[in-house]
Amino acid sequence: MLPEKLKKIDQQLIDLLGKRIAVLAESQSISLEEQITNFAFSLMQAGVPESMWKNLVTGCTSAVASRFSPPAKTKPRRVTLVGGQGMMGHFFQQKLSDAGHYVSILDRGDWEQAESLLEKADLVLICVPIEHTIEVICKLGKYLSPTIALAEIASIKTPISQTMLEEHNGPVMSLHPMFGPGVKSFLSQKVVVCYGRGDDAFRWLLDLIENDGGKLIVSTPEEHDQIMIAVQAIRNFKTFSLGVFLAEEEIDIRRSLDFSSPIFRLEIDIVGRLFAQSAPLIVDIMLATSERREAIKRLAATYNRLAQLVIQNDRDSLIREFKKNHSILGEEMNSAVEESTQMINTLSTLLAARDVEQKQPYFVSKQSAMPSAGVAIANQPIAS
Repeated sequence: MLPEKLKKIDQQLIDLLGKRIAVLAESQSISLEEQITNFAFSLMQAGVPESMWKNLVTGCTSAVASRFSPPAKTKPRRVTLVGGQGMMGHFFQQKLSDAGHYVSILDRGDWEQAESLLEKADLVLICVPIEHTIEVICKLGKYLSPTIALAEIASIKTPISQTMLEEHNGPVMSLHPMFGPGVKSFLSQKVVVCYGRGDDAFRWLLDLIENDGGKLIVSTPEEHDQIMIAVQAIRNFKTFSLGVFLAEEEIDIRRSLDFSSPIFRLEIDIVGRLFAQSAPLIVDIMLATSERREAIKRLAATYNRLAQLVIQNDRDSLIREFKKNHSILGEEMNSAVEESTQMINTLSTLLAARDVEQKQPYFVSKQSAMPSAGVAIANQPIAS
């Protein structure tokens, strides 16, 4: 139990944060830099780390978007989630239900009830793994009237969008949430939208996403699949390869973290995050198209070419490679440094708090009954 004195302080903090968020929402745009600077002496006097203050200010600014977005004015819809028992299905179920819509679930064991679950739906949203999406679309076709809107959230778009257009005569749209089930809201999350047919039938759904703070990225299925080669396939292969290498080298991960820089720890966290997900999901993302497989082949060739320079101890060539490709991020270079620094500061705060917990018997006994913050539950996909 929290001490009563701490409870009172926490309530005061909550009340003050609420007031701060309200003032921010009423004020003209105030930059983060303006909010963060000029308090160095006060923070030092109060024993408050500057990184903690920056996290708090950043959190208040982000809360403005979620707290003051106008609610969507829309009539309740009937939505059937196909594959709704999965973690992304649960996310959409929660969001749709919270917005006042009527949600039903059609999962793998419910096909005998398919007609009753689908015939009165305004929207059917497919939330099944990539390898089953086209099969499910074809299976749904005979149940869907032209008035029903059909959408899906798989990470491949071109063949899936085409199949929906062929199998269903009504409104069709492909969505790709660029986050995983660990996320609790659409706030600052991107959702790729590939229009298909009857776009107006989905306006209420897109409004729901935007009103919850989401960012809609409009794309053609072809452009989406091309960009996902880098965003998903290559990234997953790189992380997968590092994990396999660390295992083959029998690196003592736990001991290495005792020595690690924040960047190395983040890298290990990313590897762990990948391997905590479903193996078929990750492998199918890498193998989904010939373009993805060819890009991974080219990446492997680049690794090999650079490795040969290392083996040959060719320092000058490696420096030339570095300088030649230094500007790859262009104008994003500065924001990359800023964002990664913010992640490091946030991680440092979490690790410091965890150290305090481990030194106090009360926290240790509580934590031992729960999964570690850094360990995902087996077979449950998490945000990628």
